[in-house]
Amino acid sequence: MVIEKGESMGPLEGIRVIDLTSVVMGPFATQILGDFGADIIKVEAPEGDLVRKIGPGRHPGMGALYMNSNRSKRSVTLDLKKPAGRETFLRLCKSADVMVCNVRAKAMHRLGLDYAAIKAVNPRIIHAGLYGFDQSGPYADRPAYDDLIQGAATLPYLYQRATGHEPRYVPSAIADRIVALYAVGAITSALVERARTGLGQSVSIPMFETVASVMMADHLGGLTFDPPLDQGGYSRQLSPYRRPYETSDGYICTAIFADQHWERFLIAIDLTDLPSTDPRFRDFQSRYANIDAVNAWLSETFKTRTTEEWLRLLEDADIPVMPMHDFASIMQDPHLVATGFFRTTDHPTEGRIREVSIPAGFSRTPPQPSGPAPRQGEHGEKILLEIGLTPQEIDALRAGNVLFDSE
Repeated sequence: MVIEKGESMGPLEGIRVIDLTSVVMGPFATQILGDFGADIIKVEAPEGDLVRKIGPGRHPGMGALYMNSNRSKRSVTLDLKKPAGRETFLRLCKSADVMVCNVRAKAMHRLGLDYAAIKAVNPRIIHAGLYGFDQSGPYADRPAYDDLIQGAATLPYLYQRATGHEPRYVPSAIADRIVALYAVGAITSALVERARTGLGQSVSIPMFETVASVMMADHLGGLTFDPPLDQGGYSRQLSPYRRPYETSDGYICTAIFADQHWERFLIAIDLTDLPSTDPRFRDFQSRYANIDAVNAWLSETFKTRTTEEWLRLLEDADIPVMPMHDFASIMQDPHLVATGFFRTTDHPTEGRIREVSIPAGFSRTPPQPSGPAPRQGEHGEKILLEIGLTPQEIDALRAGNVLFDSE
């Protein structure tokens, strides 16, 4: 569904964002801003965003991964390596509130599109750079991808330490998406500050430091103190038995952690004497000190009943529990069905598509996607007319291979 001008578009209505990002991290951040009501203008190079080619699709350039990170946007294709492309991009920035890029800083400087150049045409703009690394450190100019950042920020090590197996990456672009979420907070915070002062600024969001801060918040442990009290790591999360529990016919996810959970659990399975007969189960501190043994005991206990039996027992005892879904079963989850989380909509060129809803709710300004993921260059002429270019100027950009329309 395309929201017409004048309809409610969420809390960021009236904010214009120039989106010079590609792949996952930047596009996911700007999609969230677009879902919240901002006008997102995605600027692509003639070859297009690489992620357009990833995953299944009905037409070239409209792959599933691209479509799930680029809704609520409009698209224009410009060759920024040509002077006319650079000048057109600066004209876009002149009327914008935010410019987001995940191009390395040196490359932006070579293009003549660094913060100094953009600030010169629009001192109020928020320039948000999503980089691999803090720009003051020795890694500043290195390329960065999700796998690299996962490894550097300890995720594969955590997997190895917890399981005793070889290191593995999380099978998701988790680093990209963590940084995207952090970037949304940083950008909206800068907009709030500008509302007070009237001044724009440059905001830097580095992948390595952002993901490291998330991981180490859990696992700094005794390294928090100087001198260290231990070698770091949160023992409950690193327990090899912290995983979905196998039942007699499947798996179940539960967290029997607090004292009240254990009390109700032992009543439900008729083992109320366990804390008095086994000191490992006496209280929270005892269970925490023996976390591996306690979780191993739970692993064996859960094998004695079916998944459905455990779901009913734990729900009746008010103990946190969820099923372990796969890609098919999550779409049939009764809660997600009731809340309409998975939506089926009509894309103007790709037909019926399924997408996830916006998870945040607002009482006065409810956001909703303003449109589906665009074809490359789909809105180029309209966008350039909006910023004051004449039809003749637009035709000249086409003739000079600076502006490219959708096919």
